[in-house]
Amino acid sequence: MSDRPLPDELRWIRAAPEGEAEGPGPWIEVAEGQGDDLIHLRETSDPATVVTTTRTKWEAFVKGVLAGEFDHFAEIEAESDTGGHTGGHPGSGTGGGSDTGSDAEGPAARPEAP
Repeated sequence: MSDRPLPDELRWIRAAPEGEAEGPGPWIEVAEGQGDDLIHLRETSDPATVVTTTRTKWEAFVKGVLAGEFDHFAEIEAESDTGGHTGGHPGSGTGGGSDTGSDAEGPAARPEAP
């Protein structure tokens, strides 16, 4: 976490199941710092508590999610008839956020600037 005040102009992107971004949540929201190479995360149920990390660490995390390294945290049924579990990612139809993109260099890793 950072003790520095957050910039007022942060654009928070809500990660919620497709079509549920306006639902009750609570959801995770992500914002990109402008010019400071930082990524900020918060829960909609407690927006005053913000976790801040570096872009490098965020990109490593996103790549891990896309590679399935965290699938065991979610119980998302595969849409195919393989009978296994799979982790969802934007564009897969099994989860995602209000923003789209499936590669670590896309919007999931780098939220758009306002």
